[in-house]
Amino acid sequence: MTVLRILWNEMRGLFVDDGALALLMLGVIALVAGVITLALLPPLLGGLVLVVGYLLVLAESLYRFTRHRRP
Repeated sequence: MTVLRILWNEMRGLFVDDGALALLMLGVIALVAGVITLALLPPLLGGLVLVVGYLLVLAESLYRFTRHRRP
């Protein structure tokens, strides 16, 4: 039973290590999809906004990680 619990925690950690990162990524997807659906943004430009949004979310996540890891 302990092995299964350890395995479950490791698998969960692979996919849900940073909940804020996952929520922000989903938020970027929802925002861009909504704007494209409302025809306010061409799909190609929406893809560019998606990539830039992902990079900004990743930079914010790395900033939070380094801020909490400093002794």
